[in-house]
Amino acid sequence: MGGFAEAARERVRQARARLRTALDERDEYEADLAQDELEDALRLARKHGISTEEPEGAERSGAAEEGAADL
Repeated sequence: MGGFAEAARERVRQARARLRTALDERDEYEADLAQDELEDALRLARKHGISTEEPEGAERSGAAEEGAADL
């Protein structure tokens, strides 16, 4: 499952980056799309028992959702 797990983690990393960019740019539409992608990627990872911990200092998903609500 090594390749699948790494692909799932990469999908989560990319979704988080996309969400952060959208929030920084105050792009509500892109933030909504990125949030949906992140939630789907996290759901898939959890379903398969794959850890998706963020590096220290990174924005948590919940905080990103709050930021998206502020747009």
